[in-house]
Order: sequence, then structure tokens, then C-alpha cells
Amino acid sequence: MKKTFELEDLDCANCAMKMQEAVLKIPGVKDCEVSFIKQKMTLEADDADFDKIVKLAVKAIAKVEPDCTVVL
Repeated sequence: MKKTFELEDLDCANCAMKMQEAVLKIPGVKDCEVSFIKQKMTLEADDADFDKIVKLAVKAIAKVEPDCTVVL
């Protein structure tokens, strides 16, 4: 499954890169792109565990930038 999520209060391109790297380390993630310019994250992951992976991705993003919100 592949979905795009809006990111609110993403402050810099460096943080976006760190978020993308953190999400890509989550087991089951096939691909992830975090765009600072678009303020979006595109996530591709296993269908069976997609909801669980999204929750883990939200936690990983919060660790990198606590002020950033993922719009689910």
C-alpha cells in the first residue's frame, strides 16, 4: 500500500532527510519520501501491517522534530 500524508510544521530540509532515514529503517517499509518543499511524506509499506507501520513512522518523526505533526 502507498499513501501520502501531509506534514504540519516541518521546519527544515535537514529534518526532512533525517525523518526519511528514520522511517526507512522501520521493518516492512518498502519506500519513503519526505519532502520539505511539499510538506508531505509518501509511505509505501506492506498492506498487512500498514496501520502499525504508520504509527511507528509518526513516532519516528516525532523523535526527529517534536513540533511536526503527521496529518492522518
